[in-house]
Formats: sequence, C-alpha cells, structure tokens
Amino acid sequence: MNALKREIKYYAETSEDKFIVETIFFGGGTPSLMEVSYIEEILNSISNSFAVSEDVEITLETNPGSVNREKLSMFRQIGINRISIGVQSFDDNDLRFLTRIHTGNEAIKTVNDAENIGFRNISIDLIFNLPNQTKEKWRLNLEKAVTLPVQHISAYSLILEKGTILNKMVLDGKIEIGDESFDADLYRFTQDFLIGKGFRQYEVSNFALPEFECKHNQQYWNYGDYIGIGTAAHSFVNNKRWWNYKSLTFYLKSVNEKENSIAGSEILTKVETLEEFVMLALRGGGLSIKRLESEFSSEWLKLNNPKIIKFKKLGLLEITPKNIKLTKQGYALCDEILTEFDY
Repeated sequence: MNALKREIKYYAETSEDKFIVETIFFGGGTPSLMEVSYIEEILNSISNSFAVSEDVEITLETNPGSVNREKLSMFRQIGINRISIGVQSFDDNDLRFLTRIHTGNEAIKTVNDAENIGFRNISIDLIFNLPNQTKEKWRLNLEKAVTLPVQHISAYSLILEKGTILNKMVLDGKIEIGDESFDADLYRFTQDFLIGKGFRQYEVSNFALPEFECKHNQQYWNYGDYIGIGTAAHSFVNNKRWWNYKSLTFYLKSVNEKENSIAGSEILTKVETLEEFVMLALRGGGLSIKRLESEFSSEWLKLNNPKIIKFKKLGLLEITPKNIKLTKQGYALCDEILTEFDY
C-alpha cells in the first residue's frame, strides 16, 4: 500500500501536464479480494494527488464466488460505480472446465446482488468456443445474460496460450475446440443476438446499451493518455510508453529507491504512432478523419484509398465525411483487414 501511494504521488508531482482523472480501473486478477478499506485508501490517495472529475467512472473487476452482497454494498459506498463481473459462462460444466470456483446460479446471484444494492452500471464477461460448447449452449448463455440487469457485455473467444495446460491438452488431442469457421459462426451469432436485444457493438468484443460504453477502455481505443499503478502496470502519455516491474520484490525495491517502478520505456516513432492510432480506432468506434489529418496528415488516406474503397464495396467499412468505421461484418474480419493497410 505504501508503495502504491508513493507511486501515485510521484506521478502527480512529475506530470508535466495537469489533467483531470476521468476514469479509475481496478483490474484483474481479482481486486475485490482486497479489503474494502484498502481500495478506499487507494481512491483517497488518488483524489488527494490529482484533480478527479465529478462524474469519474470507477470500475472494479470481481468474480462470482469471491465477493458477497455485503462486500459489494461496501464497495458501492466508497465510490465504486461500475462493476465488471467475470461470469465467463452460466453452464456449470463450462465453469468446471475453466476451474472457476462459482456456479451458474452463483453468477446470477452476484449480478442481481450488485443491482439490488445500487449498481446501475454492470458489465459481465463471457467466453465462447469452449470445448463441447455447441451453438445452442452458447445461445442459452446469451439469453440468460440479457435477462439480467447488465448494461455491458464483453464476449471473448477462447484463446489458447502457449505453455498452458489447456493448450497442451488440445495439442495432445485430449480435448477439442471448434475450428476457425465455427468460432467465426459463434461470433457472428453473438453480434446478431446482442444487437437485436438493443446492445451496440462499440469494439470488436464489447457490447453496451446506449451510454454504457466503458469510458476507461475507450480511452485506450481512442489513443488517449493513461497511467498504470502497481506491478506490471503499463502507462502511455504523449506517445511514450513505459511499464513497471512484474516482480513484487523488484517493484517494492524500485519504488523505495526512486519513487517509481519503471522497468523499461519506449518512445514511438511517427509511423508506429500512426499504425497504433489507426488500429485502435478501427477496432473501436471508428477512425476520425479530422483527428487523423490534424495529428498526422492526409497521406495515410491517400495511400490506402484504393483499399478503403475495396473494403467499402465488400461491406466491411462504413465511410462518412467524418469517420471510417468497421461494419458488423468488418468486425468479424478485423485482424485480416488491419494487416492490409500500408504506412
């Protein structure tokens, strides 16, 4: 705690620009395992060090089974106004496979408890293309989700990471997951289903009811500045990126010696900045033509105009005088489209 507070103070004292904190995000692991007073002390440290917006969005990630109604109520009382719940699935077999400690019914109870004690901005995470997950099973997950008082749904395809037990089980043929075609089919079904229920897709994997888009994540996708606090945290300000030590021992030692825990940094080149700006914008709400031309130039548009027109004709891009945006079909092929552009 002392190291976190010293790090917060360091950035408040060394930031060249005085800015207003618009969002605060307590990310995973599972920060809700911490005592409420611990999180309250961090919030107090931030408000004592920075100017904080009156309508600041403060998100806490949690998992069913790791928090009860009483603790949720206490989080609400100290100022947490957005809760993100790692449901992953409402199917108990899926949850056992994912080694989750909660059941589907416990996930439902956690969401309802959050709503009953006053949370009006609730997000849940769901995973599709799990082993033995048919389209029907995934549909039941989505149907259950939209009956709950949630305003935001993040839907992710199962990712196989090298070196994990899951990846080895797939390579050894012990379990099977759907191929790329099946995965794409589930993704398109997710889009159609949630959009049909009034959710708006505002990023590749994220859907929200109107005005409930996650402000914090939009800051990343809009290529805005952010400061990360704690072990392994990443920051990005004025086209400079830096990251903290992952090791808690190194983190504490570094903060004790120099008030920060910066393990490395990089200053992006103009081309790298442009590439990231375009990639993040298209994955999110779209590429602002005015911002692109003012912060870079119109050269990228001229260079890629034939490809932009091609993707529009294929129904993958929407183009207005102000914005270039992926269509629903475009989101499904986002990675392939992004690799086509030149810089």
